[in-house]
Amino acid sequence: MDKMKASLWSCKGLRWQVTISILFSWLCHSVSGQIHYSIVEEMRKDSVIANIADDLGLDINQLSSRKLRIVSRASERYFNVNVDNGNLYIKDRIDRETLCGAEASCFLTFDAVVENPLNIFKIKVDIQDINDNSPQFYHDEMTLEILELTSTGARFALQSAEDLDIGSNSVQEYRLSENQYFTLTEDVRADGSVFPELVLEKPLDRETQDIHKITLTALDGGNPISSGTTLLKIIVTDANDNAPRFTQDMYKVSLKENIPVNFTVIRLDATDSDEGVNAQITYSFIKTPGTLHNTEMFSIIPNTGEIKINGNLDFEVTKNYELSVQAKDGGGLVAHCKVLIEVIDENDNAPEISITSLSSPIPEDSAPGTMIALIEVHDQDSGDNADVDCQILENVPFNLLSLENYYKLVLKTFIDREKTSSYNVTIIAIDRGSPPLSTIRSIRLDISDVNDNPPIFAKSTYVAYVPENNLPGAYIFSMQATDSDTGDNAKIIYSISSTITETVSMSSYLSINIETGVFYAQRSFDYEQNKEFIIEITATDNGSPSLSSNATLIIHIVDQNDNAPKILYPSPDIGGSAVFEMVPFASEPGSLITKVVAVDADSGHNSWLSYHFLQVSDPNHFVISEHTGEIRTLRGFQEKDMVNCKVVVMVMDNGNPSLSATTTLSLIIADDFQQVVPKLNNQPKEAETQNNLQLYLVVALGFISLFFIITVMVVIISKCKQPKPSAAFSSLTTNLYPPIDPRTFSMYSDASLPFPYSYNVCVALDSAEGDFTYMNPNGNVPVENLLDADNAEQGSESITEASPIPDQVRF
Repeated sequence: MDKMKASLWSCKGLRWQVTISILFSWLCHSVSGQIHYSIVEEMRKDSVIANIADDLGLDINQLSSRKLRIVSRASERYFNVNVDNGNLYIKDRIDRETLCGAEASCFLTFDAVVENPLNIFKIKVDIQDINDNSPQFYHDEMTLEILELTSTGARFALQSAEDLDIGSNSVQEYRLSENQYFTLTEDVRADGSVFPELVLEKPLDRETQDIHKITLTALDGGNPISSGTTLLKIIVTDANDNAPRFTQDMYKVSLKENIPVNFTVIRLDATDSDEGVNAQITYSFIKTPGTLHNTEMFSIIPNTGEIKINGNLDFEVTKNYELSVQAKDGGGLVAHCKVLIEVIDENDNAPEISITSLSSPIPEDSAPGTMIALIEVHDQDSGDNADVDCQILENVPFNLLSLENYYKLVLKTFIDREKTSSYNVTIIAIDRGSPPLSTIRSIRLDISDVNDNPPIFAKSTYVAYVPENNLPGAYIFSMQATDSDTGDNAKIIYSISSTITETVSMSSYLSINIETGVFYAQRSFDYEQNKEFIIEITATDNGSPSLSSNATLIIHIVDQNDNAPKILYPSPDIGGSAVFEMVPFASEPGSLITKVVAVDADSGHNSWLSYHFLQVSDPNHFVISEHTGEIRTLRGFQEKDMVNCKVVVMVMDNGNPSLSATTTLSLIIADDFQQVVPKLNNQPKEAETQNNLQLYLVVALGFISLFFIITVMVVIISKCKQPKPSAAFSSLTTNLYPPIDPRTFSMYSDASLPFPYSYNVCVALDSAEGDFTYMNPNGNVPVENLLDADNAEQGSESITEASPIPDQVRF
């Protein structure tokens, strides 16, 4: 701006006029300073005042992150700071006369606030006057009555002009238009105000000219000079030769701002030495553009000079009033005086609390001392009435630290969102007036979550029981973890972190829903293959960084009755043929004939086995133990008894439903092989058809056995002496087998009968000794060692139906 007088004060160098005061506060570790700038009024919008960042010593690159801003109740309208370059700009037109009126000094103040760390700087901007107002008379025409007999040199007070500017820009001079009767002089009052006075230079003659019209001009000292005019209308009259006079040129009054309406401020008293009408004085306000508001607040009684209050005085609005009063007598002569009214402050304004900066929500991991809010406290009163103290009403983890007329709300202790998710902080501001006034302001502070809580399982170990043979995709178990955090920090993902059961792949057996923690079966479980699974489950939240916890899941597979009993002896590998057992004719009742040995792959009750005769040719001869499978003689034998007794044994487990297996044995009742054939020939004809194959086998076995015995005898005789054969089966047992080592008995106790039962001599006890196998005409299936330990351990399919007539006989 061309008229701008840029006396900018900054703190950059000695070539500038600088005033800076810096205070250090150990409570809040912030700096408070003051910088003065001086500008002229009426600067253009967006004009640059100064670079406030440089003057404050701030890094321009950090202005945005440190939130540089202006905080003020009034100055925010006029100033703005650019955080990109640090320049302080004019935001709106500044009119010094509107802001400060006729006061000698005019300034605007605001606070420049930055954070991280917090700093508050006081900025004072002086507004310099420019000559933007011309002198102005309130009336365009003034009437003055002067007695024609008035002597020369008489002075007459005139109304002064008003210029809203100050200093040299205000009224400096008055001038009269050309005339031959009057000149102009000035009356300087005690307060420095100047009033023009009209001086009579030549006697008046009413008969010659009863009205004089003169132009009064007021000029200011600006550059260029501005002026204002009014017309003086002078009426020449008779007789009033004394003007009114006030006892004082200026009156001063102090009033409290709570004075009631219509209260008498002062009674003015002007005197006039004349008599009659010329001594009657009328009081009135001299109204000027700058005193219109004053004359509206007060009224004057024309006859008495009493000044009364028309409205409510407010110290915060106007602290001082100036009234110009005129006393005019009946002859038209006037006198002037000023009344200065000072308003005394009362504590009628409660403190105001403003939140200039607020950080909410607050991260729960914030350290003690973290600034939460910057609070401005202001009281429009003055003196002690404007001194304010603040405090927090509740017991909350926050403190208030004082910074002149600011308070900093800081975190006092650590906070935990899981315990308290938000706080209501109530701040009370109390001034020091009498009586004190207070204001309460509540601030809600939300606590934001930080991922400081891992997911937690209710138990460290979970146990699930799953029946085997389940359907693929079946529900197995559900594991749930809880997280005290919120939002993404509380979202949990489940995974299988490790398995203790290393022999199997968990992915082929189990799957887990990563969001719900529900386990599903990928395939059917088999108790006989895997009895339990031990896996470790990890629950991981979605925080950053994520937290996790583990729990162990033990899955027990519950056995189902899905395996039928497996018969180990008689061996099921014979191909469905019945096994022959020789029963001595002289066997005593209760003698052990053979033992059916079976196992069940299931467990528990499902593996409990029971043995039963499913079919027996003569139920009066033999009995089987339900629990051990031992077959014993029920009574002694007679000559008429059948030589061959067919027995079908069923082995049942204890499951529900029960599963079973069967095996067929042929029990031959005879003392030697010579007795077998005749007895077989004497079998009833009705059984002849069923036993044809058996008969052929027996005959074949007899011839083969005879041939075998002869061969063995030849070998034995050739080698040396041999012990005599026993009485029973001497021709067979003596020649077939050498003496047996009793230590070998224990090797086969689970799959054969204990000695000395005679049927055991028909079985090879050593794998080195071959068994004889007799073939029938229909097949060539070998008869294996019944008590071979290797065969006893092998698995095979269970026999579920009764075996057909045997195709081979084994001794």
